[in-house]
Amino acid sequence: MKLLTNITLGFIVIFFGCSCSKEQITPYYNIVNPKQINYLALGDSYTIGQSVCTTCRFPEQLKANLLASYPNNSFLLQVIAKTGWTTTNLLSEINLVNPSNNFDLVTLLIGVNNQYQNKPFSLYETEFPQLVTKAIALAKGDKSNVIVVSIPDYAFTPYGQGAVNISTGIDQYNAFAQNYCTVNGIAFVNITDITRLGLSQPELVASDGLHPSELAYSKFVERILPKALLKLEN
Repeated sequence: MKLLTNITLGFIVIFFGCSCSKEQITPYYNIVNPKQINYLALGDSYTIGQSVCTTCRFPEQLKANLLASYPNNSFLLQVIAKTGWTTTNLLSEINLVNPSNNFDLVTLLIGVNNQYQNKPFSLYETEFPQLVTKAIALAKGDKSNVIVVSIPDYAFTPYGQGAVNISTGIDQYNAFAQNYCTVNGIAFVNITDITRLGLSQPELVASDGLHPSELAYSKFVERILPKALLKLEN
């Protein structure tokens, strides 16, 4: 009888011990207020993920990471982007698509084709602020829901061959975008330095020898994710 009592008491201790442990590791956000989170990604080939798989592009990787943090929520991703688009093209497509203005998160990465196509820099100075304004309007009118991502430097690819003039041009565009975001209180994430490792670390370049690889995009997401989580938690 004494042996049975000891075994029974042992079972009770183990049972309650397991129950307490489970409660301690259950995140609060897993069980409270699940909802649909709407994410809009605006851009060009770097957003659409030229030469990588659909789930390899950075908006999809960001979505997957957000889902891992909020597993009881659902995430709806809309992408408005196309290879070769300038700021003019993106503005036109946004006006044509006329997306809803209920996005919890909007990312904007644009400008490389303005530089590549030798568009006047003044065009970017005019249209980038217009795109940020549209992004804010689509993000429920809340600028804190918008993240601008810097332009990658394609000089550091087999295509670019380290051309200094490319990097100089990219720097000019990024400096303007970052300054505009700083002055206007918009989140700006710099990922350009990651892409400048492309010649020394070829695994960061996609098979086309020009665009970022899945690995490079994952490194973009490492920097974007903390700001995205902060925005969704507020």
